[in-house]
Amino acid sequence: MWWFGNADEPLAPDWYRPGDCRRNTTWHLRNPCHNFTFYVIGIADKEFMRVGRHPTHVSNPHEGWNWAVCHYKWLRLPFLSYHRGGFEFYCGWRNAGNFGMKLNYVKKKNVPPHKPENDDPLCAGSPAG
Repeated sequence: MWWFGNADEPLAPDWYRPGDCRRNTTWHLRNPCHNFTFYVIGIADKEFMRVGRHPTHVSNPHEGWNWAVCHYKWLRLPFLSYHRGGFEFYCGWRNAGNFGMKLNYVKKKNVPPHKPENDDPLCAGSPAG
């Protein structure tokens, strides 16, 4: 049963669904294999070195491909990700040493620019002249 728990955060953090009486239950359902991905197949509790294109990041900070390899003793644990716009994919051992997979596509919303309620140039964000 330990594999299906969360030893790092057994209770939901304050930011997660405040006021919801089921927040601790849904917290565990949100990531039911935390211990498994971090400590059973992961190396989060070990000292390791991660090398690659952007080894400290999950995704390429400039969009596009990212790859990395975690080196722990004789193990070489791969990681590959791609991120552009609302599309994100990754699979492998992340920068914390835990295994993860993700495939996400989120359509970007067109948000109209904020229009100030008066003509004060400081409200519009333009420099005072």
